[in-house]
Amino acid sequence: MSDLQAIADRVEIGALHGEHADAANMGDYDRLASLFTQDAVWRMPDVNVEFTGREEIRAGFQRLGDHWEYFVQNSHPGVIQLEGDTASGRDYIYEIGRQRDGRCIVNYALFHDRYQRTADGWKFTERVYEVKYLDTTPLAGSPQVSPDF
Repeated sequence: MSDLQAIADRVEIGALHGEHADAANMGDYDRLASLFTQDAVWRMPDVNVEFTGREEIRAGFQRLGDHWEYFVQNSHPGVIQLEGDTASGRDYIYEIGRQRDGRCIVNYALFHDRYQRTADGWKFTERVYEVKYLDTTPLAGSPQVSPDF
């Protein structure tokens, strides 16, 4: 693999992380599901949640998203290990939100990822979500109404 190809692969995988966070923040579940291979797996072992396959991932994220009054996820790139047409890596996450029942979260977590190069670019084959810090103290702020862009 050339150095330029490795750089391009790392940029594309970084963009995949950004697309995931943006789709989650915007509640765009079709786009979110499109970032995974057809047989991908998304797991949250701490709460015994697992979605297998693109359709289940899409439906599962929508069910989870329906519980939130507001939710913001920020992605911070971690390491990426390239192995030809596959790769592995980590993506560090900061999240803040309030559920419709009033429960609040501020947390730091990371995704342990596996990726596959496809005809449509790099896709997730596995995302495993690991919470590193969780604060459920009620949030003092409130969501702001944004103009439509």
